[in-house]
Amino acid sequence: MVKKPFSLIPDPEFLFLSAKHKKALTTLQYGLMSQAGFTVITGEIGSGKTTLIRSLLSNFMEECEVGLITNTHSSFGDLLTWILGAYDIKNETANKAERYKTFVEFITQKNNEGKRVVLIVDEAQNMDIQTLEELRLLSNINVNQEIMLQLVLVGQPELVDKLNRPELVQFAQRISVEYHLNPLSFEETESYIIYRLKVAGVDDPIFRKSAAAAIYYYTAGVPRLINNICDLALVFAFAKDSKQIGWKIIIEVVNEKKTGGIKRFKGKHVPKPDLIQRAAEAEQLRRAILEKTDVDIAKTL
Repeated sequence: MVKKPFSLIPDPEFLFLSAKHKKALTTLQYGLMSQAGFTVITGEIGSGKTTLIRSLLSNFMEECEVGLITNTHSSFGDLLTWILGAYDIKNETANKAERYKTFVEFITQKNNEGKRVVLIVDEAQNMDIQTLEELRLLSNINVNQEIMLQLVLVGQPELVDKLNRPELVQFAQRISVEYHLNPLSFEETESYIIYRLKVAGVDDPIFRKSAAAAIYYYTAGVPRLINNICDLALVFAFAKDSKQIGWKIIIEVVNEKKTGGIKRFKGKHVPKPDLIQRAAEAEQLRRAILEKTDVDIAKTL
């Protein structure tokens, strides 16, 4: 059965290991294997961080006790409530000290069983300063050079700005491993599209090079935005009974689509004109963009 190749739902099976993603995954794996106290991975919205985390979890579930926190807003409860829920630890006390004691007992038990406890916090940029400081204090359970609790923070670039604030200097000093995940290059964008189609069971070259160039232009190489455009482009191609997708269909998709972040990349990380011109039919693509898109887009060429 052919799978949907450009779903927006993170799926480790579709993880495309570009040089950047491979380095990020290796960094995460190294952080766990070297028993780093704190590991921090950042990247733009839609860059593939959550997919990396899910891939990591599938490889370390047997040797580690892994907890994942995805809701980091204060309205969802305090830090210890999140943590106990992440490990499915039942605790009904309203006393924070009792919750802390319960978690320490859990870590100690797992440590005695020969398992390391790993806590992964996704969307960590949403945590306030006080909660981040609580997280640092929680890591004090690692004593006598023995790492009983490893923490992995994953978030958008604002997380780095937050960790560099004077109030969190002690937190920053404990970060052993860190990596920033950048968007895909033009060549990687083209390979990404081909890879996802192949994983879904499609071997035919549906997207022409000119389409890949247009997709890169509008998405700046951000995987989620690439999926967004490619998914709708397949629908447009089906409606036209077309077996291949060129730059014209991509421009139609972008002109029709008013949400999803595509327009927000105007003027940001925009490829140089010579990069687009190197793609097939690139001169036609350049003129089409000038003629069929708004003035702001035209100015970026």
